[in-house]
Amino acid sequence: MTDKTTPTYLGSGDPARQRTDYYPSWLDNLADDVTMEGSVLNGIVRGAEDVRTVLAYARTLYEYQDFIYIGEYGENGFVEDYTSKVRGEPIANIAVVYRNPEGQTQHLVVNHRPLPSVLLFSRLLGEHFSGTRYAQYFAAPSAAAERD
Repeated sequence: MTDKTTPTYLGSGDPARQRTDYYPSWLDNLADDVTMEGSVLNGIVRGAEDVRTVLAYARTLYEYQDFIYIGEYGENGFVEDYTSKVRGEPIANIAVVYRNPEGQTQHLVVNHRPLPSVLLFSRLLGEHFSGTRYAQYFAAPSAAAERD
């Protein structure tokens, strides 16, 4: 028997669900020592300024966000599960936000899929942050982008 399940990273395909106005409230309440790890990253991004800088640009690469779920997760967590496109390629993400006892965002785990889109996303971030202290976190820009 063949499994006919559509991969979740393809999204709903419903343009009415493709939001461009979402802003995560947890992003305005980062702990000074917040950490972020994810599938597009080499290593862990540390500190409110660095996490905010990386996420501020990363969010601009999404064409939209088609949410499957946004909401509380346990006592101190929050989850975002959505699909999108980056440069026309399908991508999905499950972000888990952990809050400290003061209610600040303490740790983020950002897991994108599928792998070709993860690599594309990381390369685009690497191109944008090339020559900065943030470049270390991302895949190297493609040779073609470096020639341009």
